[in-house]
Amino acid sequence: MIAGSGRARRTCRGDEGFVGGSDAMLFGVLIFVFGILLVFNAWAVVDAKMGATAAAREAVRSYVESDGDFGLAADAGRTAFGASTNLDVSGLEIEVTGAFARCARVSVRARYELPALRLPFGGWGRGFEISATHSEIVDPYRSGLEGVATCD
Repeated sequence: MIAGSGRARRTCRGDEGFVGGSDAMLFGVLIFVFGILLVFNAWAVVDAKMGATAAAREAVRSYVESDGDFGLAADAGRTAFGASTNLDVSGLEIEVTGAFARCARVSVRARYELPALRLPFGGWGRGFEISATHSEIVDPYRSGLEGVATCD
């Protein structure tokens, strides 16, 4: 009894009143899980963009410095993509445009299809096309090519 009041003191024991708060805890956990998935997918888009940029850059450098071998350029692009990301390299498409001649501008476009929802065990849904383009000029003083250097 509380001194001077004449009433018995009740203590809170048991689970009375918890029903009103349990749904809020469940909702909070759900928001946390969906927030983590959102951050994970946003980072996957940034990761794929950086990988596509590296793939396009290395593929065009390899193409310009080789003898115009597209296979070598595609391999260099896939290697750069695989080294800079943790994504599957088989989904990467590399496209070369431009003639392999003195002073010619050669462009490489790297494209990657990223699923809408990327989970640790796979992807789900039609997602985003991530692409990057890089271009370089074939060396005007390179040996082995016909013609004269006419570029500025």
